[in-house]
Amino acid sequence: MARSPLDQPVLHWQIGAVGLGRALVAWSAQGVCAVLLGDDDAAVLAELRQGFPDRVLQHDETPHPWVSAVQAELEGMRAKQAHAMSLPLDMGGTAFQQTVWAALRQIPSGQTVTYSELAQQVGRPRAVRAVASACAANVLAVLIPCHRVVRRDGSPSGYRWGPARKQALLAREARS
Repeated sequence: MARSPLDQPVLHWQIGAVGLGRALVAWSAQGVCAVLLGDDDAAVLAELRQGFPDRVLQHDETPHPWVSAVQAELEGMRAKQAHAMSLPLDMGGTAFQQTVWAALRQIPSGQTVTYSELAQQVGRPRAVRAVASACAANVLAVLIPCHRVVRRDGSPSGYRWGPARKQALLAREARS
């Protein structure tokens, strides 16, 4: 039986400009559930709709402190991830994905790990591809810093929001 729109959980969202392009921040009553990066508003909103088909999406024009904190983090205005990492998150995902995402949040700003190292850290050394898939499933850009995972040779690998954004984030963190 399909849920009526009145029974569906609501996600509030806002889009703004950041140095990395356009950033959509979405949140529920439990916390921030998506930080999506893109080149235009239509693309990030389409990604939100695709990722949360069972939610009612509500554009919110009133400034929200969580959005301000995320935007500051995206602009590199936070000192070594202090505040943004304390934001409440409303993460979905499987138990394995949540384990990987928790490990990602432990990587200090300015440092990187390889997919193999991350697989070791989560106690699944042979699950390198599953770890990479968990990174790719992350919808909380910067708050779950999957951009800090690199190839074994140290080169940046794929990134959900494009290799140029990943390189920019890594370069910014290396300078701070």
